[in-house]
Amino acid sequence: MPHQNNSINYIEFPMVKLDETKSFYSKAFGWRFTDWGPDYLSFDGAGIDGGFNREDKVPVNAPGVLVVLYAEDLEKTGTAISAAGGKIIKPAYGFPGGRRFHFTDPNGNQLAVWSEK
Repeated sequence: MPHQNNSINYIEFPMVKLDETKSFYSKAFGWRFTDWGPDYLSFDGAGIDGGFNREDKVPVNAPGVLVVLYAEDLEKTGTAISAAGGKIIKPAYGFPGGRRFHFTDPNGNQLAVWSEK
């Protein structure tokens, strides 16, 4: 995909648990990873390029910026997140246009998932 001027090009999350991060996101969402040494992972399969950074040794202070993922089946995705080791911290609720819930990953990063249904 060509780069677009003044657009979001990459998302980088803080990371404290490398192996758990790879396991969680691959099981819950099917993301693929490339290791760039002991403190950095890049991912693909998420619709945008991104990575997880442990290089700065900075602890995760959620929520920060909220990244919202899309799912066709909200309940199925919630089950996959829980089975992969994530924690649902705000159960599904309705809003104009759909429903969403919030969860934390093994590093403490807070994300949300939404669906039209």
